[in-house]
Amino acid sequence: MTRRKTGSGIRMKERLQKLLSAAGVCSRRAAEGYITAGRVTVNGETALLGQQADPETDDIRVDGVPLGREPEAVYLMLNKPRGYVTTVSDEQGRKTVMDLLTGVSTRVYPVGRLDRDSEGLLLLTNDGALTQLLPPSHEVSKEYRVTVSGPVEHAAERLSRIRDVVGLPIRPAEVRELSRKGNRAELSVIIHEGRNRQIRRMCAQCELEVLRLQRVREHCLELGTLPLGQWRYLTAEEIAGLEEE
Repeated sequence: MTRRKTGSGIRMKERLQKLLSAAGVCSRRAAEGYITAGRVTVNGETALLGQQADPETDDIRVDGVPLGREPEAVYLMLNKPRGYVTTVSDEQGRKTVMDLLTGVSTRVYPVGRLDRDSEGLLLLTNDGALTQLLPPSHEVSKEYRVTVSGPVEHAAERLSRIRDVVGLPIRPAEVRELSRKGNRAELSVIIHEGRNRQIRRMCAQCELEVLRLQRVREHCLELGTLPLGQWRYLTAEEIAGLEEE
């Protein structure tokens, strides 16, 4: 990103791929194809891949149509069901979380991930800056409800003692037993790194089969009573809590 001063203050130049994505025209990857195909112009000149522009002062067009201003930031919480992949599109033709966003006209993107067989809280937004606040590397706490079967006695204690997953170190998980009946138990598991399939791999180390895995909290966001498969807008208080991270 390049900052430059003008008579009215500081202007911002961004790569064209980012500007097209922010305007809801297409994804950044697709934007590269638009540019290389000569479909994008800046001030009447055919744009080049990697070129930067200022949407406030430059005339940016796609197929001759002026690029709209960056849309208002949108923040959504989805209660993801099983069977949906956490991507915008899927080459294998599987259902994606985008199929559940009925009535959402703004292009948004998932923040983080939930694997296909997991369910629960998923944040989606078009705010690129916010997506940088919640990646696994930031160690944002996430709470899950996990139903397991197998040798469930003392399962919480055994899971909380795990210090590595597939050879990678992890912070100790906070694990509590919520209920137990026979060889089944429901656990509360709070993790911080969010490594790929971390809870499922932890359970496998303890010879536990995961029957259900649901994310109920991420940072300051709580799933609450949001119905499965439904979405809602975040409140102003929730957005402010995320931005405080």
